[in-house]
Amino acid sequence: MTKKIVITGIGATSPLGGTARDSWTALLAGESGARTLEHEWVSKYELPVTFAAEAKVRPEEVLERPVAKRLDPSSQFALISAKEAWLDAGAPDVAPERLGVDYATGIGGVWTLLDAWDTLRDRGPRRVMPMTVPMLMPNAASAAISMHFGARAFARTVASACASSTESLANAYEHLQLGLADVVLAGGTESAIHPITVASFASMQALSRRNDDPAHASRPYSIDRDGFVMGEGAATLVVETEEHALARGARIYAELAGSGVTADSYHITANDPEGRGASRALRLALEQAGASADDVTHINAHATSTPVGDIAEYVALREVFGDRVHEIPVSATKASTGHLLGGTGALEAVFSIFAITERVAPPTINLTEQDPEIPLRVSGAPQPLGDGPQLAVSNSFGFGGHNAVVALRTV
Repeated sequence: MTKKIVITGIGATSPLGGTARDSWTALLAGESGARTLEHEWVSKYELPVTFAAEAKVRPEEVLERPVAKRLDPSSQFALISAKEAWLDAGAPDVAPERLGVDYATGIGGVWTLLDAWDTLRDRGPRRVMPMTVPMLMPNAASAAISMHFGARAFARTVASACASSTESLANAYEHLQLGLADVVLAGGTESAIHPITVASFASMQALSRRNDDPAHASRPYSIDRDGFVMGEGAATLVVETEEHALARGARIYAELAGSGVTADSYHITANDPEGRGASRALRLALEQAGASADDVTHINAHATSTPVGDIAEYVALREVFGDRVHEIPVSATKASTGHLLGGTGALEAVFSIFAITERVAPPTINLTEQDPEIPLRVSGAPQPLGDGPQLAVSNSFGFGGHNAVVALRTV
């Protein structure tokens, strides 16, 4: 028997705000989290891109110093968002063996790894921190959350590039359906705004070069888009069976109605231009939700603002929704937040939940002249979603050909 899976808590720390609600409020207001980087390493390494969307609230402002010292920034963001989500869910009273963690990152503890290399090179092996490996390992965030909340059912980690945290939500859905837990903390995190990653993404022509205007650099669907903006932060959702949520009298935000995960098997970085894997992930999510394309009222698009990627996603959407895709309100929220890589899917799921519950699609800022090859219904202002049941899909696509989609429904 298929169980109804619901979301009872949300938390986030992003380039727009230190909480989920603050991030959503800034998103609706059309704010941008992109700013010039004020770090000496930008000029030291003569980086070709000098801006990014750093988290608005630094983790050291929130976490106790002894805790922060033992965590890479990516794990710090994860723990911050998880603590918010947990409190938002009413701090569920759940047996440790029935509480799980499904978490994600695209890159992991890159700051810890490269700081340790600098220390080894400059000061020798004796000065490398004993905590280096536990801090840099990709599963560090899920482990930190598991230990903080005493989650003993499982603590699993997904690393599927930019599809990672949407895939973690898909895993949470499956694990709850299988009865492996009653409650799951699911989400993703990233803190990779580092000189090596900035230089690497810039080298492959993936980043916008609008150094003189960071706030308007990420412009999905605009005819003059020139690449994405790196972002950082984390988002966490408390996901549980409806039966468990009702039994404890929880407030339910929305239903995690379905998910779809596929692979392109096409190219290590490029999307399949025919959108076959992406469209199949969309169909799988709708099928699992017991819904049709006609039921979808909102789309949170992956839309990174790259010249090729935005068109490939449109091709996939058109394949699934047909001409109706031009009528569905679409939001490309990376225009405001930048691209959180492995953390982006969970953050966009949070935005999708707010959108369907408050019945407003957030704006897509920086839309100058819309690319005629992508005639989606996007707007620089919030779009009303209207009355009646709401069903949103949130798309994430990553290097390696990873595709992940979640379907979220009002209750």
